[in-house]
Amino acid sequence: MLISMKNIVIFVTDLAKAKTFYADLLGLPVAGQTEMLIEFLPGASTTLGVALALQDEARKLVGRHTGITLKVDKIEELCNVLKAGRVQFVEQLESSPWGKMAVIADSDGNQIALVDR
Repeated sequence: MLISMKNIVIFVTDLAKAKTFYADLLGLPVAGQTEMLIEFLPGASTTLGVALALQDEARKLVGRHTGITLKVDKIEELCNVLKAGRVQFVEQLESSPWGKMAVIADSDGNQIALVDR
C-alpha cells in the first residue's frame, strides 16, 4: 500500500481575501479553485489548500499558528513585497546560524513561517 501527502489545508473566513494574500502578495501559483477551496502550488507533490471554515470545528482552526513553513529562495525580496502590502509580521525577518526566517499572518491571523533554507 502506498500512502502519500496530497495537501495541507488552512481554514479561512473569506476566500477572496485569502486569494489576495496567498496568490497576489505571497505569490503562490493557483492549481485550482472552487467556491470553497483554493489549491496552490500546481505540480508539487503536496499542495497547499485554503478552505472556507464552514463547520464549527473548522472555525476553531482559524487564526492560529499553522505549523506550515514555506521555503523561499529570495526571502528578503519577498519580505519587502509583503511589508509593502501591509502583511502582518508576527516575527520580523531574522538571520541565524541555520538561515533566515520570518513569520507572517494572513488576513485571518493564520501564521506561516518563511525560511530561506
